[in-house]
Amino acid sequence: MTRRIALTFMALIVLLLVLAVVPLGLSMTQREQTSFRDTTQAANRTIAAAAEEYLSDHRSPAAMRRLLEQAERAGDCAAVFDTAGRPVAATGCPGRTGEGEEDDQAAGNWGDLAHQVLVHPGTAARERDDRLVVAEPIGDTTHPVGAAVLSRSAESMHDRIASMWWRLALIGAGALVAGVLLSVALARWVGRPLRAVDAAALRLGEGALDVRAPGGRGPQEVRRLASTFNTMAARMEALIHGHRAVVADVSHQLRTPLTALRLRLDLLAAGADDATAAEFAGAQEEIARLSRLVDGLLAVSRAENAVPRPVPVRVDQVVDDRVVAWEPVARERRVSLTGRCGVRLTAYLSTGDLEQVIDNLVANALDVVGEGAAIRIEGEATRGRVVLRVVDNGPGMREAVREAAFRRFGNPEASGSGLGLAIVHRLITANGGTVRLQDTAGGGLTVLLELPPLPPQGAPQGLRAGS
Repeated sequence: MTRRIALTFMALIVLLLVLAVVPLGLSMTQREQTSFRDTTQAANRTIAAAAEEYLSDHRSPAAMRRLLEQAERAGDCAAVFDTAGRPVAATGCPGRTGEGEEDDQAAGNWGDLAHQVLVHPGTAARERDDRLVVAEPIGDTTHPVGAAVLSRSAESMHDRIASMWWRLALIGAGALVAGVLLSVALARWVGRPLRAVDAAALRLGEGALDVRAPGGRGPQEVRRLASTFNTMAARMEALIHGHRAVVADVSHQLRTPLTALRLRLDLLAAGADDATAAEFAGAQEEIARLSRLVDGLLAVSRAENAVPRPVPVRVDQVVDDRVVAWEPVARERRVSLTGRCGVRLTAYLSTGDLEQVIDNLVANALDVVGEGAAIRIEGEATRGRVVLRVVDNGPGMREAVREAAFRRFGNPEASGSGLGLAIVHRLITANGGTVRLQDTAGGGLTVLLELPPLPPQGAPQGLRAGS
């Protein structure tokens, strides 16, 4: 967002500079050219007025020659022509010395311009070789007695225009630099507190309920957002801690009377007849089921209270270890349990979470598949993620049940406590992964886990869980 604000602000500044500086520069350029033309024509009219006294009134040409000499000293070239177009007096200047082909061409061009104003009285101007040549009729504009021609170099005008454009460019560049600095400062002023709120929200989503966004910085709306977020986080922390405390306390308090009740039933069953002993055995099974339910609630509570601290985990080694641990149970139930993962397949998880996930999934699968079934654990790296599949060919799961399977007691058809998949979902999502249930081709259920890989910056490779 900071970059977008800065780029938008810079684009606006560039647009304003273009709309303001370029028209100003063009206007000043036109004004400079007009001023240069007017000044040149005024100087030529002065020469024409002095030449009129000589050609019309037959006075001394001294005033005319003095003006021509002044024009020559100023770097101008000037000439006075009579009514026949013949030069009466002229200054010496490059291109008008009267020698060489280039001089003749210049003299011819001046003569053509003089003839033009004699035939059509009025001021005429022409640009040639970076010089401005102006011609003015001498005397009455109806019946002129001659023509005055003045050529002035436009180099000084171009230098002034170039200097003016350079100044405007420097002003524009300075304004652009100031605008960039201002836009970056503005973007940071707005973006930093928003990033802080975003980071706090991310940590809150990962389970750090005590996180709070820093307030007192940025615009008023951002400060209000941080305050609202902190209020929400505080209320959420109180509610979740209260909920977890109730579940943990109730579950813990239930274990003691359940244990005492089981011992009493064992004592009563020891001296009872066969029929009564069978009833006691049924009661003990229900107590065992209730104990498993309490243990599941405690496991969910511990999973929800845990804050993930991811480290590199060798998925292939964890899978091999859990297959070895569960293989005797699978063999006893006549179920095939195999594992196959890519070599050195590594994910980024909290220590012990992957073991608990695999244990729950294998236990659930062993509870539902029958004799002769198969359970496979497969792992591979694909599309920048580590994918782990637990596949069985058991009875599968209906779509309606799959949609609610990750909620506590969401599967009414579960043979156990119904909390195993809830624990799996909590552990995987808390570590930044995803978990889905799919049908196995040919029948059965596939649990698809997408685990986060190592971060781009890398993590200390010496910390490896399960290795």
